[in-house]
Amino acid sequence: MRYILKKVLSMALTLFVVSLCVFLAFSLIPGDPVTRMFGTEATPELIAQYREKMGLNDPVLVRFFRWFTAFWQGDMGTSYHYKIPVAGMLAEKIPITFTLAVMSFVIMVVVSIPLGIYTAKYENGLIDHIISAINQIIMAIPPFFSGILLTFFFGVILKIFTPGGFVSYTKDVHAFLKYLILPAFAIALPKAAMATKLLRGSVIEEAGKDYTRTAYSRGNTTNAVLYLHVLKNAMIPVITFMGMALADMVAGSIVIEQVFGIPGISRILLTSINNRDYPVVEAIIMGIAIMVLVINLLVDIVYRIIDPRIEVNE
Repeated sequence: MRYILKKVLSMALTLFVVSLCVFLAFSLIPGDPVTRMFGTEATPELIAQYREKMGLNDPVLVRFFRWFTAFWQGDMGTSYHYKIPVAGMLAEKIPITFTLAVMSFVIMVVVSIPLGIYTAKYENGLIDHIISAINQIIMAIPPFFSGILLTFFFGVILKIFTPGGFVSYTKDVHAFLKYLILPAFAIALPKAAMATKLLRGSVIEEAGKDYTRTAYSRGNTTNAVLYLHVLKNAMIPVITFMGMALADMVAGSIVIEQVFGIPGISRILLTSINNRDYPVVEAIIMGIAIMVLVINLLVDIVYRIIDPRIEVNE
């Protein structure tokens, strides 16, 4: 409990620093949101009037603490461009991006763990060489290009889904998940290839240790040794990687959403950056930062559950 409390306090400090950096960055970069709002109709009087009305003439630290306090009270502000609450805008889009990231993570785990164990078990065999070669190819292809290839193959050639199509989860959950499968594969495949390679090496390393030989000497089968003795220790570095991969998938989903035409937070983010709609951009970045920190905390907790002897960041 003390360890978790210490980690939560560390997260709070990290979030404060991240929020300060985000706010200062968008306050200092060129571009005035009021000028962007009115375009060619902007006059000096109108700009001055709205900057005062929106509080943009206040000192930057005053604006930061006003925004920071409101954010943690659940008020993400109002969009400069759309003139509606940011929380309401994101509430419709976050489930889409979150579902895509979770599906990608599940695919990575389901694919990489069996393959990693299998290739380690039959090290240097024909299947091991074939899987290792495929892994190298997949790791070399960026997710957005994998998405283009998958769209072309399954959408244009096989015609089993409509490129650019999408069905909202509020209308049909099954169709919604169906349209997310290919984007999820595009995100998951490179991570699955890396996790497979990492788990293979970790299993091989653990299999050469004394406790493994002891397990064999007691009459255990190869599968029993691998799954009951080796896998637990071999998974420790892989869990670290998977935790980082999940955090990366949340951010990576934004790019893939554009490739597949999925109306997640990517469209709002890109439009908001272009329109200097800072409340929306700051809320999205803070949301991603919170998810990454929570994932890291969960990874550290899982670490300790697997092996209580491990001292994590102590």
